[in-house]
Amino acid sequence: MSGMEIERKFLVRGNDFKSRAHKSYRIKQGYISSGNGRTVRVRIRDNQGFLTIKGPSLDGGLSRYEFEKEIALEEAEQLFLICEPGVIDKTRYLVASGKHTFEVDEFYGDNDGLVIAEVELSSPDEPYEKPDFIGEEVTGDKRYYNSHLRKNPYKMWKNEA
Repeated sequence: MSGMEIERKFLVRGNDFKSRAHKSYRIKQGYISSGNGRTVRVRIRDNQGFLTIKGPSLDGGLSRYEFEKEIALEEAEQLFLICEPGVIDKTRYLVASGKHTFEVDEFYGDNDGLVIAEVELSSPDEPYEKPDFIGEEVTGDKRYYNSHLRKNPYKMWKNEA
């Protein structure tokens, strides 16, 4: 998959999203390179490997170029050996709302207690139905980017948020 990714990001209230999820899976991801808004990421989702390249956002975090390719699980495991320090560990829940699916990430480890929802849109002004568990919008707030959470985990600043 490649192309422009347009998404909005929100904090999540409560645990209601779990009972409404139609699917969930565990994700472990590391970063081969991250800087200047560009990232090269390796991810293991359940037993599948993925390599993702993301470009910088030019509109406050709402959209950015993304290229993703499935790779063999063994290749993903090998790429973790050359990743920058810090790993993101989370469970992703898929929750339908209207015509969209919200991806809700519950983080573990140094980011324990953080739950973020994202919705992908086809245009920046596309309407969508917000489920009642959606809280404050944090689109464009770099503290909530996975690449930043790896270096500056939630446990270090959650009392300031």
